[in-house]
Amino acid sequence: MELSLSSTSPALLKLNHHFLSKNSLPIKIPSLHFANDRKLPSFYSLTRRPSFLRKFASPASSSIAVGPSNDRLPADIKVTETQEPNSRIRVSVEVPPAVCEDCYRRVMNEFTKQAKVPGFRPGKNVPESILLSYVGKQNVQKATVESILKRTLPHAMSSVTGSVLRDSVQIATKFTDMEKTYISLNSLRYDVVVDVAPEVIWVPENGYNNLKIVVEIDSEIDAQRASDQELRQRHKSLGVMRIITDRGLQIGDVAVLDVSATKIDKDESNVQNIPAADSKGFHFDTEHGDRVIPGFLDSIIGIQRGETKSFPLVFPESWKQENLRGVHAQFTVECKELFYRDLPELDDSLADKLLPGCTTLQQVKESLLQKFQEMEQTAREQAADNAILDQLCKMVDIDIPQSLFEEQGRQLYGAKLLEIQANMKLNEQQLASLSSPKAVNEFLDNQKENITRVIKQNIAVGDIFKRENLQFSTEDLVKEVENSIAEFKQQKQEYDEERVKEQVQEILEGAKVLEWLREHSEIQYISR
Repeated sequence: MELSLSSTSPALLKLNHHFLSKNSLPIKIPSLHFANDRKLPSFYSLTRRPSFLRKFASPASSSIAVGPSNDRLPADIKVTETQEPNSRIRVSVEVPPAVCEDCYRRVMNEFTKQAKVPGFRPGKNVPESILLSYVGKQNVQKATVESILKRTLPHAMSSVTGSVLRDSVQIATKFTDMEKTYISLNSLRYDVVVDVAPEVIWVPENGYNNLKIVVEIDSEIDAQRASDQELRQRHKSLGVMRIITDRGLQIGDVAVLDVSATKIDKDESNVQNIPAADSKGFHFDTEHGDRVIPGFLDSIIGIQRGETKSFPLVFPESWKQENLRGVHAQFTVECKELFYRDLPELDDSLADKLLPGCTTLQQVKESLLQKFQEMEQTAREQAADNAILDQLCKMVDIDIPQSLFEEQGRQLYGAKLLEIQANMKLNEQQLASLSSPKAVNEFLDNQKENITRVIKQNIAVGDIFKRENLQFSTEDLVKEVENSIAEFKQQKQEYDEERVKEQVQEILEGAKVLEWLREHSEIQYISR
């Protein structure tokens, strides 16, 4: 089973109630709060722990929490920044011996307080040699390197230029290499790579102002046409199907057909079956002739029960199945049954059956038209939003950070997986297979273009929100947050209220920006 994204850009990304954790990556430290730590944690436990609900890190609100930098060091550390591709910065940190020695003393004091050395009361001074022998020199060295990292990393990160994306801090130097440096030189050197908020370059500058958008609308969206079809369909549902025995097929009839087709070359030398065109017992409503290959309906008009007709047709270049576009085919159709509809007269007496609560046929027509007018307006706005977002994507140049790409991709994958689970009720084995690192990474590779497009759209929208000083009401934010939390509780799922608030805020920002863009764009609607 393969997951994919729709080629149509979503106007707004809904709140994701699921997130797949990352597969194992090099050591990452998302949030280190050192000041109040009494017990030294294991360095290898400081790997990234993604929360249940993750926030899309936009430039407007990106931040990183790696602990306070107000812990005064006995000497200055040297920090060097190097720009790398994908909005990434490599931070090289050099820690002098004075800082390393101070961290060593702190570690020894901590072990003195915690260690229960035979012959010494807890908390009392223990000779250094005895304590080292009891705890183990290698363990002390590891703890010292951890302490150095904990104390110096906040200082190093505080000097980074740009807005660091949350959870993107990654220590690139191997821990064993740091140990060797400390042991041999009594100093420490390590590299940290971080992703920063990418710069948004508009081409042209402020190009989002006065956009000219052409929106293609399906003909089915036309409210009057759709309401007429709905009324006709409801009227037909009240009729009785009667067998035709004395004539051939006419418009309005329903035929039960066995259909097959073969693919032929122009010289008819190579004949192949077309499985997608084969159908047994196909119930064909002649009023839906526009739903089949052009020429099919005209070719079977007049066919009688038990009769077989064969005729050539060409699949149009606009056919949904790409592999059939332009294909020359020979169709064979056998008519198994013919029916006509015996319909009651369409008048006020049918009003309540056509639409419960209505008393006249005119009321039915007006209610249906209003319903489809609302649907048409929604569809037009959705199509316009998609067209606007596609246009924005083409107008921004953004160097997307890898951590941002992976996070957004996993959010989209999680949402798609939830959708499949809701529709198909996957068993544990299927769910485990689709949730595996291999499946997730394949999705990221296959959907790279779509994921990149979504990120560019979201960042562009956030940039416009800031540039135009747009706002939404606090009441709307509170209401939507409450609704989202209520949904989490109803589904008995864990959530992070702050993350929920952040994602709701982004959705409201997106809606406000799209509303502003529709008002300031020249939009032309055309039928497909």
